[in-house]
Formats: sequence, structure tokens, C-alpha cells
Amino acid sequence: MQWTLKPSPDPNIVKHLEEALNIPEKNAYLLAQRGIRTFEDARQFFKPELSNLHDPFLMKNMTEAVNRIEQAIKNNEKILVYGDYDVDGTTAVSIVYSYLKDIYEHVDSYIPDRYSEGYGVSIQGIEYAAENNFSLIIALDCGTKATDKIAYARQKNIDFIVGDHHTPGETLPPAVAFLNPKQPGCPYPYKELSGAGIGFKLIQAIQQHRQAPLEDIIHYLDLVAVSIGADIVPITGENRVMAYYGLKQIEINPRPGLRALSRNVKDKTLDISDLVFTLAPRINAAGRIKHGKEAVKLLIEKDNAVAIRFADEIEVYNQDRREFDQQITIEALKQIIENNEETHYTSVVYDPNWHKGVLGIVASRLIETYYRPTVVFTKSNGVLSGSVRSVSGFNVYDALQACSEHILQFGGHKYAAGLTIAEEQYEAFKAKFETVVKNTITENSRTPEIKIDAKLSFKDLIPVKGEELPKFFRILKRMAPFGPGNMNPVFLTEGVNDTGYSKTVGKNNKHLRLSVKDFKSGRSLNGIAFNMGDKFDLVHSGVPLAIVYTLEENHWNGKVSLQMRIKDIKPLINLKQS
Repeated sequence: MQWTLKPSPDPNIVKHLEEALNIPEKNAYLLAQRGIRTFEDARQFFKPELSNLHDPFLMKNMTEAVNRIEQAIKNNEKILVYGDYDVDGTTAVSIVYSYLKDIYEHVDSYIPDRYSEGYGVSIQGIEYAAENNFSLIIALDCGTKATDKIAYARQKNIDFIVGDHHTPGETLPPAVAFLNPKQPGCPYPYKELSGAGIGFKLIQAIQQHRQAPLEDIIHYLDLVAVSIGADIVPITGENRVMAYYGLKQIEINPRPGLRALSRNVKDKTLDISDLVFTLAPRINAAGRIKHGKEAVKLLIEKDNAVAIRFADEIEVYNQDRREFDQQITIEALKQIIENNEETHYTSVVYDPNWHKGVLGIVASRLIETYYRPTVVFTKSNGVLSGSVRSVSGFNVYDALQACSEHILQFGGHKYAAGLTIAEEQYEAFKAKFETVVKNTITENSRTPEIKIDAKLSFKDLIPVKGEELPKFFRILKRMAPFGPGNMNPVFLTEGVNDTGYSKTVGKNNKHLRLSVKDFKSGRSLNGIAFNMGDKFDLVHSGVPLAIVYTLEENHWNGKVSLQMRIKDIKPLINLKQS
């Protein structure tokens, strides 16, 4: 694991922020590192305002979208809200469906089946709409590349509004309104919305068109916040505003479905990481194991008791998902070893019996062991269906493009994609993918890296008398929500020793409960190091250590304390600076 210290910001800006905001120097350092220069920058960063949300009509084709929806309502047409089966898609559908259902009767929702229909707009979904007399489909988090299918729907007298955030190709879908900030000629000032974010902008536009208050739809930002976390979009600009108010909504008045899903997360306010690692996997589990419509049912439910029942059903799916991905990961790792592929530049594995719903999770797990671009295949509907995950700095979408002669269909992003191939093409694809990656990946992308924001002494982490938490950490918390574009700061402390109380914990002593003293300040701090039980001997040896960590609150027996979430431990080293 390579450690890299990020460049230091301008010390004059750090000093200015420290004095203007009356904050510790280290907090000012972190703000300057994130591009904050002035008191006004800091004010907007710490307290995002709803007035910072952009006018939705700045988005290309928004007027046409709103007019078509209003026309459908006026003419008593049936509207179908259609979305992908993942978290972003199901939250987007839940937002737009719930909003429209409150103002209009003839609305329904549709989530395609992962296994029989696959990703995005499907012929089966269009046939369902035609058979049930829907004349308008609002597709969310999908549809950008569904040109042929939307053209087919037009033959059935069904109009499409597409609200999507995936990068468009050369041909745009023939929808009556295509809402995508990334499309050519779109003047919308923020390009990184999630699918649910686009859905929210659509209902914001309808609300504005009807001269109704924005405040009446702010409660939908809880689902936008979940989508922002789950879809790993940057938490900057407008996304930061929506995530900030969405988390507040979850804290103050969560919808029954989210309350039911999070009822086992006790003694703390939910943050983005809770949405990503607690709520999102459960919402995703519905589409992975059963059907994405189960997630929508939960998210739109207004009765607490019914929501708890739905959440319990989804928890069963989530347990099944865990068992599947754990077992398949073991089998995939065994396959790599048996094929003598430990030193390859890629991992490509296949078994016809693997569960399609967990392939992406398994691919990510394999990268934890073999840090390299990874494809996991299973057999589905007569072809091989695969999930692709990449490593930092390597564009796997471009790599797939270079292998296109062996691929039936593919789509995705720089770091994650999906594809289908004919079974007889498996070995040829595997060999070509290995060659392409070997010839294009850099050495830096083959080594996992921890980027460190700042060096820190434990003396900065001691609360004043009467306070549970130090001022530095209290201000650090206000820098949330954290995520891409504003990651939770990573700290380095050099020169610590075991206090004698560090120990291994968990099944098979897998984890490490750390208790170390910073010998420069003489201060001690506790931390948890997951999956680092094998470093106990190093910690216990008494050699001076360097530790890399994030900071978090530990809630125990009604008390709150500061603890480190350890990312890595090494003997003292010289550090590379980027």
C-alpha cells in the first residue's frame, strides 16, 4: 500500500481562514486544501442554502418535459414512471411517482426485472405500457442509449421523457424531452447530478410551473441523498446542497421506509457512509435477489408498521445476498489460483451457476485481494453476463471498447461497467482484455494508494475540560457530508507506540483494537483497524509506528468519545508527496 501526502495549500490562505473563522489551524488547512479561500466560501460550504439550488428550467428540454406532463394530466392520460433496479433508479422512481401521485390519479411505476429484462428501458416494459394504455413513460436513471426502444415506443403511440445522468453517445434518444445535463448544448451549470437528482429537478420544475413553494418538496431530498451516496457522484455544488438537506430530513423526520431500514443503527445521526454501507445495500438487495419494485414499495410506503414489514423482507434478501457474494468470492479466488493467474494484469472469472445479482460485489471483493481490473461472468439467457470493476486511474470503459469485437453489448463508466458476450467468446475476450490492460495500465494504477490530507499530532485531538470532543473534530464534522469531491480527511500520525492495551478482536482475531501513544505529545488514542489482526505482532513489537486513519465518534454506554478508523499501519517510513 502506497501512502501519498497531498500538496500543502498556500499558508497565507490557511492563516487568513484561521483568523477569519476563528478555527484551529488544521481545520483552516483542510478547508484551503479543498479550494476554500474566503469567509464567504466557507460560509456557503458549512451552511449550504436551498437558494443555491439552480433553476430547473436551465436544463435543456425541461420546459418541454413539464408541458408534456401537464398535457397528460389535463387529458387524463396514464403516466408510467420507469427506472432502473439499483438504488439510484428506485429512489428516482419513488420521488417522481410519489410526487405525481399526490397531484394526479393515473400514475404507476415500473422497475425492469434484472434477469428477464436487464438494465434500462426494455421491450417488455414498453409492451406492458402499451397493453395497459399508458401514453407517457418517464424514464429515470436510464434511457440515454435506448434510442431503438424509444423509437419502438413511438410506433405504439407512447411518448418518452428521459431523465438520465449517464454520458450520451453520438445519437440522442428520440424522446419528447431528454433531460441530461451532460448532453451537448445543455446550459445547466451543474453536470454531476444523480439519477434521483434529475428526478428531483423535474418535480422542482413542475412545482415552480404551478407556482407552488419549494419547501413543500424538500422532504424528497432524503431519497436524493441516498442516491448521491450510493451512486458515488461528487458531493460538490448542488449535490452538496441536496445531500445536506436530505440528511437533515432523515435525521428530523425520516420517511417510514428509511426509518425501518435504519432502525438498527443506534445512538448516532446517520451520515453519508451509513447511507452507502447500511441503507443502500439493502435497497439494492431487493433488485439483486428478488425485484427492484420491492424497494420502491418500501420507499413510497407511508404506514410505519407496513414499512417495517417490507424492510424485514428486504433484510432477508440482504442476508441471502451476503451469503451469495461470500461463497462466490471464495470460488472465484480459488479459480484464479487454480488457473495460475495470480500475477496477471486482470482477473476474469466465470461460472454458469453464479448468481447474477452479486457479480459487481464479487468483482469489488476480488480487487481487495488482486488489485487490478476485474470481470466476473455468469450465464444468463443463453449468453455470458459480466460485471466489471476497475482500479484507481484506469479507464475500464476504454479497455472494453478495445475488446469490442468479442462483446455483444456493454455500457458503463470509467470504473464500473456491465457487458454480455457469447459463451464461445469467453476465452478470446479474456485473452484480449488481459493484453489491452497490460499494454495500457500504469504502474501507479497497479498499486493501491492512500492519499493523506494532513499530518496530525494527538495534541490536536484532546478536548478542553467539560467537552466530550475536541474543537478540531467538532468543526471537522461540519465539513460533512463527505464523498467524492469532499472526501473524509485522512490523517497521518508518525511516531506512536502501543500502550500495551492493543488487542485482536472478532472472529478468528480478524480485527485489531488499537491503543497507541503519540510519543511527541504523550497523548493516547484508541482506534479500530478492521481486517488488520495480522498486524498485531508489529504493533506489539514496540517499534515506532506511523498510522493513517480517519476520525469518528464512538458511542458506548451513553458516552461519546473520539476514535480512529485505521486505514494502514507501518513502521516509520519516508513519505512520498504528490
